[in-house]
Amino acid sequence: MQEIIGNITLDYEYYPGKDLYSDGKIEDELLSIAMKYREEEYNQVIARKKSWPVMYHFSHIRQNIVEWIPMTKEERVLEIGSGCGAVTGALAKKAGYVNCVELSKKRSYINAYRNQQYSNIKIDVGNFQDIEQHMQETYDYITLIGVFEYSQGYIGGSTPYIDMLKKIKKHLKPGGKIILAIENRLGLKYWAGCTEDHAGLCFEGIEGYPNTDGVRTFSRKELECVISRAGGFQTEFYYPYPDYKFPMTIYSDEYLPSVGELNSNICNFDRERLQLFDETKVYDTLLDSELFPVFSNSFLVILTQH
Repeated sequence: MQEIIGNITLDYEYYPGKDLYSDGKIEDELLSIAMKYREEEYNQVIARKKSWPVMYHFSHIRQNIVEWIPMTKEERVLEIGSGCGAVTGALAKKAGYVNCVELSKKRSYINAYRNQQYSNIKIDVGNFQDIEQHMQETYDYITLIGVFEYSQGYIGGSTPYIDMLKKIKKHLKPGGKIILAIENRLGLKYWAGCTEDHAGLCFEGIEGYPNTDGVRTFSRKELECVISRAGGFQTEFYYPYPDYKFPMTIYSDEYLPSVGELNSNICNFDRERLQLFDETKVYDTLLDSELFPVFSNSFLVILTQH
């Protein structure tokens, strides 16, 4: 079964018949915004609504995570976990074709309505594990933006994060790349008093997730280990600041921040937080000690298949 919204095809062949993941009634408001407003009007809507979900799903700053990546119109992208389409439009502008995979029908509607002007997007609605088994295509880029931490829920098993990368690798063209964006379990904001992004608890990640099942983030060393065990990748680490969700700057090992530069640290708009120390001063200490890559709030990792 398929449905057409604007220029976008939604495919329901592997949709289980109900959304297994939802943020509730707010998604109806997000759908209404996507249907009623154009992209150039989103900032006005965000300012008027003063709502974290509205800002999170419709802010153009979200697109910065992929804007700098040199895709061409000859290239194909698989966007796993496309959600409400915050990044889909940016990918569609850059690449020749974008195949979205999204578990939620409601979120796929939001994505389709907001990006309906693009003729190079298809959305497969359903669990990635079910869709992947029948996927014949290969891609130049596969994105895991805010998705990899949920791999256990996607595919289960005893080594879900390693297995996720192995599954995805089968659908890369030779020399293809995975774009992986995820919070750093040891990110400085968590030490300074921000709650863990998924659990909403202070120190939950840095204490090893004693109260949380089904989601995990990683330190740089842990993430490197997972990628290494998956095998067959050349890896480049980047450091979105203040984080990958609203990245204003993306640093690399070749271009790290200067002392005093990391001074925009109020990046938790969804919850109250503690403020246990001056993060800019602590960042300066870490920069002097060459430890910024260890404590960056987020990672953006480019995995290139050998």
